[in-house]
Amino acid sequence: MKFYLLKLGCPKNDVDADYITARLVAEGHQPVVNPEEAESIIVNTCGFILPAREESINALLKLARLKKEGQVKTLYATGCLSQRYGDELLKDMPELDGTFGLGEIEALARTMGTSARLNKTIRQPAARLDYLSGDSRYIADNFPYAYLKISDGCNRRCSFCAIPHIRGKYRSRSLGAIIDEARFLAKHGKKEIIIVSQEATRYGYDLKKKDNIITLLEELEKIEKIKWIRLLYLYPDRVDRELIEYMAGENKTLKYFDLPLQHINDDILKLMKRRPGRQKIEQLINDIRDIIPEAVLRTAFIVGFPGETRKRFEELRDFIIEYHFDRLGVFTFSPEEGTPAEKLRPRVSEKVKTACLDELMSVQREIAFDKNNSLIGTVKKVIIDSTGDGLTARGRTEADCPEIDQEIYVRGKKLKVGDMCRVKITATEGYDLVGEVL
Repeated sequence: MKFYLLKLGCPKNDVDADYITARLVAEGHQPVVNPEEAESIIVNTCGFILPAREESINALLKLARLKKEGQVKTLYATGCLSQRYGDELLKDMPELDGTFGLGEIEALARTMGTSARLNKTIRQPAARLDYLSGDSRYIADNFPYAYLKISDGCNRRCSFCAIPHIRGKYRSRSLGAIIDEARFLAKHGKKEIIIVSQEATRYGYDLKKKDNIITLLEELEKIEKIKWIRLLYLYPDRVDRELIEYMAGENKTLKYFDLPLQHINDDILKLMKRRPGRQKIEQLINDIRDIIPEAVLRTAFIVGFPGETRKRFEELRDFIIEYHFDRLGVFTFSPEEGTPAEKLRPRVSEKVKTACLDELMSVQREIAFDKNNSLIGTVKKVIIDSTGDGLTARGRTEADCPEIDQEIYVRGKKLKVGDMCRVKITATEGYDLVGEVL
């Protein structure tokens, strides 16, 4: 049967989708890139925050039209939204033939091709999810990078986050399974490995051998074809001096620190149940920049959290101005069902939330443009992600993660995807750079 799988949500969800596709292919089904060509459609949903849920539901409704028109025989939903609200989806969307919770790959494979409509979501309790033990993954793209998932779940109890409820407790994958998959990715042309999890710095704490994130990085280092290793999701209070000094060394791990700080005001951080407080956050940033002056710092903040006054917001704004982060994202608070923050008051109006987001992004825009302008005339190492018909290709520097950070438009002859070259920065285009291969 021909099937189309739509990936929604974060890179961790993308990895799950690759495992689903691999299992269906092993069962004899054929993936297609166009939903109009499919006999069956699967939407790997996201249920993290309200906008993500709305995107997933809208995608299901849009694809359901193909089923009504007779082109598609079956429509299924998997992923976080199904794990959390699968039965509700089945009840409210008669076009859906089945909903599958996280890791229910075997159940989906058994159901594909049948005409029966499920009346109840197939799922396990989140604490028992074990699908990361899979030994195969489907690679369809020709990008020179791939995401590598090292764990699932989370033990943190951030008051605004529903992930522990959806994905269960933190579970590290075995070191051997991760390295096997990394070798598989390298064999398929992936030169950059991007490590994803709910918290990379916690890796290995639950393993009997007591492997940790550094031992994992050291093993990945040995894979010859892998040239760059990028770490995402570093929880601030677990980034210690040992990790900073390892990342400062001459190895393949990029000097890229993804630190989701969420806020800087101590009262808001306490309400968020986030650690550490402002003083230790500032010390961490200073330590990173003292040890690695060229380090790239990426962070994310939430505005409009209950109790955020104008004064507390201005503290956050002034902190951003003072510390000049290289990369920064801002999100508005979304009250999630079942989380402690859902009950917090006073709430901030949507109008004020949007105004705060716009103000911070305006501040960061100036910082980002200044940083880019300072790069004109410098030479950077670049990996080529895609090429066009002419002399221009698109790539990234070591400071840029795909899909979330800026790009560089590169002029050069005979450039190929995966090429790693030295590029002289000649101009800027907003958030992006322009350069020529040396």
